[in-house]
Amino acid sequence: MNRRTVLLLPLYALSLSACRGKDLGTAQGTAEEFLDQHYVNIDLQKAKEFTVGLARQKLDEEIRLTAGQVIDASTRRPRVHYKLLEKKEQAQRAAFLYVGTIQADDAPEFTRRWFVSTRKEGDQWRVSNFTEHD
Repeated sequence: MNRRTVLLLPLYALSLSACRGKDLGTAQGTAEEFLDQHYVNIDLQKAKEFTVGLARQKLDEEIRLTAGQVIDASTRRPRVHYKLLEKKEQAQRAAFLYVGTIQADDAPEFTRRWFVSTRKEGDQWRVSNFTEHD
């Protein structure tokens, strides 16, 4: 490796980590990664990795109810965007309220509000509950 490569390698690694996603070491990062997997990517198994307790039970039920329905590259997926409206953070618990905008081809745009509760489990944040409202 030449000197230039050695100097640029840390910058390249840093840029990759920044593009990867949310900071899972924070309550908000974990909540948003959960939202990304559940609502944006429609990957319930991946979303489940960020849950505990009641949130995990809810996802297990969603997975059961959608068993056999394939979501792949040919599936028409809605476009989902969300933004944080409110947050309340404490040392071991945090709660976030998001508004999501859902757009699908041949359908009117609509919004949903997602309330996501998180709690610290050891040294990791996990989603402990979530609800969806019109």
